[in-house]
Parts: sequence; structure tokens; C-alpha cells
Amino acid sequence: MSSFPTSTVLGYPRIGPDRELKRALEAYWDGRSTRAELERVGAELRARTWRRLAELGLEGLPSNTFSVYDQVLDTSVLLGAVPSRYRDAADPYFAMARGTEGRAPLRMTKWFDTNYHYLVPEIGPETEFRLDAGKPLGEVREARALGYETRPVVLGPVTYLLLGSALDRLDEVLGCYAELLSALAAEGVAWVQLDEPALVGDRTASELAAVRTAYERLGSMGARPGLFVASYFGSLGEALPVLAGTPVEAIGLDLVRGPVPETDLTGKTVVAGVVSGRDVWRTSPGRALAALAAVRASRVVVSTSCSLQHVPYSVAAEPELEPGVRARLAFAEEKVAEVVALAGADFLSPGFENAGYEVTGSEVAGFGGTDSEVAGFEGDGFGGDVPVGRPSVALPGPVVAGERSPYAVRAAAQAEHLSLPPLPVTTIGSFPQTGELRAARAAVASGTLSQAGYEHRVEAEIERVIRLQERLGLDVLVHGEPERNDMVQYFAEHLDGFAVTRLGWVQSYGSRCTRPPILYGDVSRPSPITARWAAHAQSLTDKPVKGMLTGPVTIVAWSFVRDDLPLRDVVLQVADAVRQEVRDLEAAGVSIIQVDEPALRELLPLRRAAQADYLEWAVAAYRRATSGAGDRTQIHTHLCYSDADQILDAIDGLDADVTTIESARSGARILGAVSAFGRGLGPGVYDIHSPRVPSAEEVESLVRRTVAALPVERVWVNPDCGLKTRTYEQVEASLANVVTAARRLRDELGA
Repeated sequence: MSSFPTSTVLGYPRIGPDRELKRALEAYWDGRSTRAELERVGAELRARTWRRLAELGLEGLPSNTFSVYDQVLDTSVLLGAVPSRYRDAADPYFAMARGTEGRAPLRMTKWFDTNYHYLVPEIGPETEFRLDAGKPLGEVREARALGYETRPVVLGPVTYLLLGSALDRLDEVLGCYAELLSALAAEGVAWVQLDEPALVGDRTASELAAVRTAYERLGSMGARPGLFVASYFGSLGEALPVLAGTPVEAIGLDLVRGPVPETDLTGKTVVAGVVSGRDVWRTSPGRALAALAAVRASRVVVSTSCSLQHVPYSVAAEPELEPGVRARLAFAEEKVAEVVALAGADFLSPGFENAGYEVTGSEVAGFGGTDSEVAGFEGDGFGGDVPVGRPSVALPGPVVAGERSPYAVRAAAQAEHLSLPPLPVTTIGSFPQTGELRAARAAVASGTLSQAGYEHRVEAEIERVIRLQERLGLDVLVHGEPERNDMVQYFAEHLDGFAVTRLGWVQSYGSRCTRPPILYGDVSRPSPITARWAAHAQSLTDKPVKGMLTGPVTIVAWSFVRDDLPLRDVVLQVADAVRQEVRDLEAAGVSIIQVDEPALRELLPLRRAAQADYLEWAVAAYRRATSGAGDRTQIHTHLCYSDADQILDAIDGLDADVTTIESARSGARILGAVSAFGRGLGPGVYDIHSPRVPSAEEVESLVRRTVAALPVERVWVNPDCGLKTRTYEQVEASLANVVTAARRLRDELGA
């Protein structure tokens, strides 16, 4: 068996530097292109990735990290776990991803504590696992034809089955993995990477036994590639000695989010993740080299802490960033260069054995920036070494700046003021972002459209959205957010302490990409952000219009955040800015204000021991942001696609008057846990991540289930999430059916 290469990465961005995959996907879905053309674009992106990684000097090139939609869905296809209802679809793969007429898609939720969404495996008694190794084998051959030997990356059997709540099927699935390893060995593959991120969470004794069973069985095979089991997003903890006791040759450790383990791993290769795949700050060479030298193993390989799919492609595409900020940054390409540079350092020599060893940014080639740019950044928290116990900035006042009145008092005041019907129908906030709106924003940026001309178009779009909602019969309206490119980036552009990128795209799911802002300094709000548009919308109608804000936890979670302050302190700074915005909306005559926190569950630590502390300050930050609202002002919040049923006590603790929450996509599973929820609740009745239009009967069935679980006077009717990604044709038809269903039930209940 050949030695593991000296440098590697666990994965790489796959959407294309200019979002080529997004455009190819949407052209295929719209019927403007063919599946063959989509595959051609994918092949070009893979070839570009392998070529660029080789040019940067990386030795261990991964394959099978590319996906046209989602790597977990790819694993379901690999193992034959395709539910029968999709098999006769024209394209079963995308039927599972997006649904078709008459077929709902697979459930979608967040990938551990990231903003990436995966498709949850659906494994039932009727599932017959059967290997289809065409994709991983095909990519090995594809790369070899271009002159590159690669290491196929496959989601590991234990994590896959835990995601699908089917660990009892381990024996059957291991048969498929054994067959895959044999096929890869026959293809001449030297190493295979099996990703097991689930092992960094709390695992039961039976789950750890399953890890031992899986890797003793696979490791005992005769003809197979070397086994590299990769973990990331935290420390392996109690799973590490279990893995170390099996015949696997290499183990991947996240040494950014976890400490160097005390376990003696002599006899193993450790693939040490010392370059972060989750943030955009340059790596501290001193800290990384010290961690590498401290690992006790027969061989240490330099790698990223996780796949680089969570960061943009290259800082080189961002010449307009302020130089002082830009010099601190490393995106995917720069992080690969850091990995290669660290691998070239002799960190196993005696001089590196002291864990306190320090070097400056200019002492290791490959750590970008000139000497003058690097000077002063070592030790400031932006890729530098942060002193332990560094104090945070002073925070004004108590964590919660004044409590609101009890809910019963507020509810009575709001009922009198708003006079809403039972089962009020609303949406989550955004309406479709048309090509004309995007073109107008681009025209402003290029100077071909004046700011006044742009604002006139935004006002016209707001009126269009208001008139549509009035015509459809919604009860609480929204202005549609036409002025916003993204629910986080828009606020970052108007707050001090943030920088935004031009091409810093990161995949969220499928063709959906975001540009996470870069939160590099103290946050403040120089002027009001949203009040003008909300007040304009309210002036067009007698129905209440919600003011729409993004919550402090979500703004921070969906940004690349400074690491020289505790995350709590950063969130509280943002909470103060949101609190000012709440007060301005209220002063502008807005009676309903929605402060969204879809990332509340996302940031929950993977280990239970740290969860209570996080939830305490996250809830406190939300209450701080909304504490300035009066009793008549109804505060809404929204959560989606993140297993929110696991933190319902915390959601209740937000003390919002109304919570809207994803439910349709996940089969209304949230309803089994909401009986004690004491405020207004709107479980979603329309899955907006699918192009299919739900019938009125389908919506009515979901509303009936909600009314059976909650008192009708507390039930709201709404979609799962915002409508930004849908077309107006889909939105109008879907919302018409939502209103019809709500009215039927009002009549039936005598409301």
C-alpha cells in the first residue's frame, strides 16, 4: 500500500468560480438545456478543480466531491436507497431533490452546524440496498484520463445511516461498501476517504460499537484501497480510540475546532486539519506548525479541517476589498497554498517539538500578502494567534435591555389593535427576485442607472407585491423585499464592521448560493435601514404590513466572523443594531415586525455539554434585539430547515408573539412537539424549495393537523420559508390555494 500524500484537502468548492453549476442546473430545470449539457459543465468544473489543485502543488487530489445537487443524495443513489415513488420519474435524482407534480421531495435540513442543506435519506423496511458505483469510479477514470490519480471521497456508512435514522441496517450497507472498496481496488485506487462527521457529536455505546463493527469489517478485507476515515467540525472524543483500534490506516482530525488529542496514534497516519475550511482568515503558521508537531502518530499529513466547499474560491477575485481586510483573508485557493506550504515545513524535526513554537506570516512561503501587509496581523485574531483569555469589548447595559410585558398582556393589546381573523394567512417575507430587479441593481453598480431611478423601480415592485396579496386575500402582508439581494448581505451592506464580496459565493443547496459577508470589526448601525420601504408599503394598504428584519444570531451565523472576540459578544453587538431598527419601524407606524432567526438551531454546538450556554445567550440576544417594542407591536420570528423541534424550549424562550416554522417539507413532524407551545405558531403548509404547486386540499390537510395540535386562535397559516427562489406564476397559484384552504376551515369551524 502506498504512503498517503504529504498534503491534501477534504473537498473543494463545486459551484464554479462564476457559479457555472447554478446556471447549468437552472437551464436544465427550465428546459433550456439537456442533462448531457449539465454533465458537460460538471466535467469541466471537475477538470478545472483537479488542474488548479495540482498547479498549487497539492499532492493528494480528492475526487467524487463534486455533486450536481448534494453529496448525501449522491450517497443514497450510490447505495440504491431511492424510494419507489421516484423511480418512474423522468429524472429520479432531481425528483428526489425538488419534487415533481404529485411527488414531494425528500426532507431537507442543515448539514451539522453549517448553512449547507442536505437531503435526508429516506430508509424504510422496503429499502433494498444495491451498489451503483458508476459515479465514484467514473470520476477516478475521468481524472486519470487527464493525468491525475485521485482519492475518491464517500460519505461513511455510520454517518449515512445516522442521518437516515437507520443504523440497524448497518450489516446490509456494509455489504455495499465492501463491494465498492473491491471495485476501487480493481481500478487501481490507492486510497479512499470515508467521511464520518457524525462521530464528533455525542455518541451512545451502541453507536460506537457500530463504528467498531464497520471499520473492523471493512479494514479486514484483503484487496482494498487504504482506508482514510475523515472527521470534521469538532473533536472525535470517545470515538477516536474506537477508530484507532480498527485496521484503518489513516484518521482525519479537525485540529481547528478540536484540540490535539492525547491519544497515542502510533501505527496510524493522521491527516491533520490545521487549515480551517469554515472561515476566511489566514492561518497562523506558528499555531498550525505547533499543532502538527504535537500529534503523536507514525505519520502526519497536512490538510484542511473540513471540505473547502464552505468558503469562496479565491481572494484574487476581490480586488475591491479594503486592503487591510483583504490581506487577512484566505479563500479556498489560498488555503490550499497554506496546506502546501505547511507540508513543506519540517514540522517533525526536533525544533518543532515545543508546542509554543512561533513563526511570523512571512517565515513560511505560501501565506499570502506582502511583509508589510502581514506585519501587525499576527495576534489580532484574523489568522493570528489570539491570547487565551483576551477580554471582549465593553457591552452597553444588561444582556436583555428591558423586558416586554407578559405575553397575555401583549396578546390582548395586539388583538384589539390588529383585528385579525382566525387562521390569519401571511408569508415569510420575500417575494420572487425577478431578472429585472437583479439587472437594476447591476445597473446602479455600473453607473448606468441612477439611485433615484433604482428606488423608483423598487417602489413599483413593492406596490405590485402589495396589490397581488390584496387580490389573493392574504391577511398580513409583506413588502416583498425587492430592495434586498440577500437577507444577511443587505444588512451587512448597511452596518459598520462588515465587508461584502463581489464573487464570494458559497453553495447553500442545489443551485442556491449566498455571499456570506465578512464581519471583521465592531458592529454599529450608522442610519436606519428598512423603515423607509416598510412605511411605503404600509401607506399602500389598510391591511397590516410586516416589517422584515434578520435576527442577530442569523446575521452572525451566515457571515464569516472575526475570531478575536467570543461569538456571544459579536452577536450582542449585532442585537443592538437590530434593536435600533425595531424602534425605527415601530416609530414609522409598522405594527407587526418579524425578526427572523432561521440559524438559531444551526449554531447549536454538536456536543450537549456546550448547548445550554449557547442557547442561553442566543435567546438573550434575540430578546435584547426585540425588547424595545411596545405591547401593541406584534413580534414575529421565523425558523426553517434545521430540525427546530430539538430546541422548542429555546424557541419559546425567544418570547416572540408569533413563530412561523418550516413544516411542509418535513412532513409536519414539528407538530408532534408543539402542544405546549404557548404563543402564536405557523407551521409551514407550502414547501417553497420545490417548484411544485400544492393543491388546496393538500394545504387544508396540513392546516387541519395543526389545528388538531394547537388551539385554533393561536394558529397561523403560511409557507415554509420566503418566496425569493420561486416564480410569480408558482407563487400566485400556491398562495391562492393556501388562502382557499384557510377560508374553508374558517367557515367549517364557524370562525
